Amino acid sequence: MENQLRPTNVRYLVVASATLMAVLLYLDRFCISMAEIYIKEDLGLTDGQIGWMLSAFFWTYALGQVPAGWMTDRFGARIMLTVYVLSWSLFTGLTGFAGSFTALLLLRFGFGFAQAGAYPTAASIVSKWVPFRSRGTVSGIISVGGRIGGWLALFATGYLLVWLTPANTPVHLQATDILNGPQLCFELTDSENPDNGLRQQALANFDDEARQMVDRYAALYKADQQQSSNAATGNTQATSTPIQFSPDDASTLATQLNRFITSNAPTSFDAVQGEGLKLELAAQRLLKLDATKRTEAESETLHRFVLEALHRNCIKKLYVAGWRPMMRVYGVIGIFVAILIWWTCRKSPAHHARCNAAEVQLITQDQPMKTDGKVDSLPLLELMGSLSMWLCCATQWFTNIGWVFLMTWAPRYFMDAHDLSIEKRALYVSIPPLVGWAGMLCGGAITDVAVRFLGLRWGRAIPMGASRFFAMAAYIGCLFHPSPLVAVILFSVVAFSTDFGTPSIWAYNQDVGGKYVGSVLGWGNMWGNLGAAIAPPLLIFVIGESRNWNYAFIACAVSFFVSGLAGLGVNATIPITRPGKDTDATGSPETDVSKNNAAS
Repeated sequence: MENQLRPTNVRYLVVASATLMAVLLYLDRFCISMAEIYIKEDLGLTDGQIGWMLSAFFWTYALGQVPAGWMTDRFGARIMLTVYVLSWSLFTGLTGFAGSFTALLLLRFGFGFAQAGAYPTAASIVSKWVPFRSRGTVSGIISVGGRIGGWLALFATGYLLVWLTPANTPVHLQATDILNGPQLCFELTDSENPDNGLRQQALANFDDEARQMVDRYAALYKADQQQSSNAATGNTQATSTPIQFSPDDASTLATQLNRFITSNAPTSFDAVQGEGLKLELAAQRLLKLDATKRTEAESETLHRFVLEALHRNCIKKLYVAGWRPMMRVYGVIGIFVAILIWWTCRKSPAHHARCNAAEVQLITQDQPMKTDGKVDSLPLLELMGSLSMWLCCATQWFTNIGWVFLMTWAPRYFMDAHDLSIEKRALYVSIPPLVGWAGMLCGGAITDVAVRFLGLRWGRAIPMGASRFFAMAAYIGCLFHPSPLVAVILFSVVAFSTDFGTPSIWAYNQDVGGKYVGSVLGWGNMWGNLGAAIAPPLLIFVIGESRNWNYAFIACAVSFFVSGLAGLGVNATIPITRPGKDTDATGSPETDVSKNNAAS
């Protein structure tokens, strides 16, 4: 009898499964951000194509939110979340087999559709499995799972790319490893470059005919750059044509550079540290070895890494070989997560055999609106007629423009602006999502406390809006050309502030959604991710060919300012309901959320 009166704890296991799902969600979503430079080199893509590749996911993810949320409302979380996880894991694994930009784009579109139902389903789980008073806190916990996944995607992926690069990857250059022949020829002969001593050492291995070819292309490249510079300043019209670099010339250049790779000069790299050349960690470890004790294979690997560091935009990187197996590994992991979700989740507490009546009563006793029952069509008219819902959509739209920079272009920023190795980039870009955990947990607890002291209206709106102004201030700080460490601190403030306001957004959707919470959260998430969809191509466009990252920081700061204003206007006391059809958890006609809150 005592065991029957004591509530079971099935809800904790269900929430844990939803949290693990969120970890996988962000791990698979953003691992491609760390790999994008290697995908670009492997498939020969442009920056614009990479921007659309990163953007493609968000378009279908956004457009799939409402139908995916409705399917969860209609068929239940257990079936749909299992299908969603299996589907996006399949697309993740298949990405490792993509051989063209078109294939990559189609896979990312499918991946976005597959992930669209994840958070609407998680919100539905929270609304059905968590007592009302703890919604904000639990929403924060599940969202923390996403941030853990984002951290893993940026931190672990960098190391996984290295570890999964096959040991037998050829270090000798092929013609296809020459990414920009004319620029490479210019860099080899550029006497004004501070690290030209090492480049001259590589050029010394060239024969006379190859040296003449290098000088010819270097002159063409210099003239082309000068003409482009004059056109940019308005002195001349841009009439230059692309320099043609034939496969035979690329093959010749690769053959000549391979002489440097196979050279055995023990003093080849005495000048590396003096010239400040930034090598990958594997190369740094080899460099510390006594030159006379390096094996032939170690010496050639080191030489290849040195060439890559000397010509970062012109020579394909060895670690390009690691991104495909990395995607396949992540795809396999998803199968195990899907099995766990199927085993733990059910449509509601009443449908779970291990959940006793006491736990069902504990979960449902404080519900201000009914969260279970038959679901018909989407409450589209109610969603479109709610000003508060539109403001919530706006705050998500503009928030994602600013936040997506951290998860997509931050690795490229640290490479372009600070010339960091892959391991350091992985470390630096993973810190902000790590700090975001604290913001998520604090924001979830504080919005619940704020509701008790300030009421539902401001208890949701203030954390949602004010947090965006702190993120704006951090991006303004980025305009002063910070060092890598200071940039990490400022990006961490952005992540903390963004995540601090996220639980209040989740809780708002649960407050006003009733049994349509999956559809309501899907609607808001759709608009928010349309903002995320335009962010990658928008930001790569605003920084331009000159790579002026300050333009991106300004765009992000403005976005967060608008987001904060919209967030302050959100009103969680106005439910999105279908009048006359919904009932509260006790079976009585549903009560206005504001009245319920006042009574509590």
